[in-house]
Amino acid sequence: MAIALPQSVQKVLADKAYGHVITFNPSGSPQLTMVWMDVENGKAQFNTADGRIKVRNLRRDPRIIVSIQNRDDPQSYVCLTGRATLTEQGADANIDKLAKRFLGMDKYPWRAPGEKRILAVIDTEKIGGFAPGMKPWA
Repeated sequence: MAIALPQSVQKVLADKAYGHVITFNPSGSPQLTMVWMDVENGKAQFNTADGRIKVRNLRRDPRIIVSIQNRDDPQSYVCLTGRATLTEQGADANIDKLAKRFLGMDKYPWRAPGEKRILAVIDTEKIGGFAPGMKPWA
């Protein structure tokens, strides 16, 4: 069952948050990718391109784990465990929003011709890691 992300976690995700995303290969082995994180409607999300390994993995098995370090307190991190839903809706605008945040550019510069952008929206089931001061996230 999905749980709400506390405002403290949402604040980290709305910053220049780099997430390390773990999905699961058909063999069950983990696949790890770094992504730019975002938050919308209280849910963690990231943007990717259709056809990438993490997209193929999530279509087959929606389980996901994401670790995000807090830029304001490098000893603080949040770990989200849950399930991802993939959608094209809003993905094009989102990648440009993230390019502005992370690169200072109005348009995402590395988009390939004909590339289809995908948003992975995470229904968080468990929050781990440590908030500032080595406390639980609240």
